[in-house]
Amino acid sequence: MFGYVTINQEELKIKDYNYYRSCYCGLCRSLKKRHGSIAPMTLSYDMTFLVILLSGLYETPFETGTYYCIAHPTKKQTTRHNKWSDYAADMTILLSYYNLMDDWTDDKKVSRLTMAKTLEKAFRKVSAQYPIQAAAVKNFIAKTSAYEAEKKMDLDCISGYTGEVLGKLFTKDSDLWTDTLYKVGFYLGKFIYLMDAFDDLEDDRKKASYNPLITLSNRKDFEATIENILILMMADCSREFEKLPIVQHVEILRNILYSGVWTKYDQVKAKKLKKGETSHE
Repeated sequence: MFGYVTINQEELKIKDYNYYRSCYCGLCRSLKKRHGSIAPMTLSYDMTFLVILLSGLYETPFETGTYYCIAHPTKKQTTRHNKWSDYAADMTILLSYYNLMDDWTDDKKVSRLTMAKTLEKAFRKVSAQYPIQAAAVKNFIAKTSAYEAEKKMDLDCISGYTGEVLGKLFTKDSDLWTDTLYKVGFYLGKFIYLMDAFDDLEDDRKKASYNPLITLSNRKDFEATIENILILMMADCSREFEKLPIVQHVEILRNILYSGVWTKYDQVKAKKLKKGETSHE
């Protein structure tokens, strides 16, 4: 489901792109150090956004380093790491484990079960350390599964479950900014869910799998309707984001919220057009 919250590289300055990449690599290294060599396979752009967001809000300094990795074995990569890198790595494990087990339950893919079993020790460790977040993710999976089993089509409700869990993960501590951070995560989570549903629509239709957009997609104005819904979600998310007193690398965060997510949307539309799944209008 995740992977839609990324940068528009063409619109970023080189120094900002290098900074973003170093935070991404720092999160990858944190996953490996904390949870083993398989954990980096769960790495996502979405959690990199969280690292930069929380680091900027709380003005948390980074430790920098250079390391070789499997993905880049011939050239050392610059990494930036701080406590938010560790937190985002832990939250990545929570989300990944439950998603893998949910996929196993739905599709009986042995590969998903195998991966989940590999992460089980790390998952139990993180759950013990963050019981509130772990409960939120567990509740998210349970509510989503039950809703999908009943084949309900209320977009606001089903996307709201993803919003709720991301809102919880965005608020590690309780302070002055908790409510605003929750809302940033909430609206971003709804956007992610709906983007994923739009992306997977035709595959889900062919497999007779649940997708809340199937009924809506029969309308002639479907594409305009879903685009307007996505715009509203990101408008709400961005409005809450702008309430946060972030100065440090705010350009990167704005690039993601105002441009990067739409780059992914355009890629999804282009893919659908190529497959003949969407109109030219």
